Amino acid sequence: MTPFLPWTEDEQAEGEVARIYQAWKSANPGRDRMPEILKCFSQNPSFLKGIMDISYPLHFSAGALSLRIKEMIATYVSALNQCPY
Repeated sequence: MTPFLPWTEDEQAEGEVARIYQAWKSANPGRDRMPEILKCFSQNPSFLKGIMDISYPLHFSAGALSLRIKEMIATYVSALNQCPY
């Protein structure tokens, strides 16, 4: 699938984008590719980092909804939007 937004592939990442990608991979063992949903922000590294800093605590912290329920909701919304993520 060709992205609608230009983004930086893992192999092309340099500088700040490469550091952000590597930090994500280090925090997510077993995942050797940056998710495309995050790559779409790679043209603006400070925004990419900001999105990650804000969204990860919301998605992956304990709260009223379990991680399983949050993932189910995200999967359902992606399906409704016909999103491949």
